[in-house]
Amino acid sequence: MRDKTASSKSTILEAGFDLLSRNPGASLAEIAAHAGVGRATLHRHFTGRADLVAEMALVASSELNAAVDAAVQDAPTYAEGLRVAFRAMLPLAQRYMFLGTEPVEQDPRVAATYAAETAELYSDIDAAKAEGAFDTDVPTAWIAQAYENLLYASWAMVAAEEATPNQAADLAWRTLTTGLKPTEKHHDT
Repeated sequence: MRDKTASSKSTILEAGFDLLSRNPGASLAEIAAHAGVGRATLHRHFTGRADLVAEMALVASSELNAAVDAAVQDAPTYAEGLRVAFRAMLPLAQRYMFLGTEPVEQDPRVAATYAAETAELYSDIDAAKAEGAFDTDVPTAWIAQAYENLLYASWAMVAAEEATPNQAADLAWRTLTTGLKPTEKHHDT
């Protein structure tokens, strides 16, 4: 027998991702209607918008981590792992972009999840520094902020259809590692 409660919660979450990714100001009533459930059913699962969006942030974090873990499993270096992580995350841009404007970190579960992810990013950046990928004089916190902000900028480019996920990932990595100077062109003689 199918667990109807879990099914309706999952349906509400998916409706939330679908609707909020297109209309970040959508109401709970609109999300319930989009999910094909009544408001009472929505409120059995979520106490309000903040609770729903926090749960969505946790789902997003889990999905992003799974995509990154799969992408980096064969990366030969930490720097390459950071590069391919951009490529793994960007196809999910449309689904999660709206979360960047929500105060989800006020939820202790989300704050703890984000803190653990930040600690892992710092560790990966430190390992990439040890490999020579980043200047050891640049604080890890600065590189992490740059990485996260370039990810957000990349998501915005993809959402605006100004770049494909791979183009945005490559531009983000180039910006992080070499800046925006023109690349040296090699000419065959």
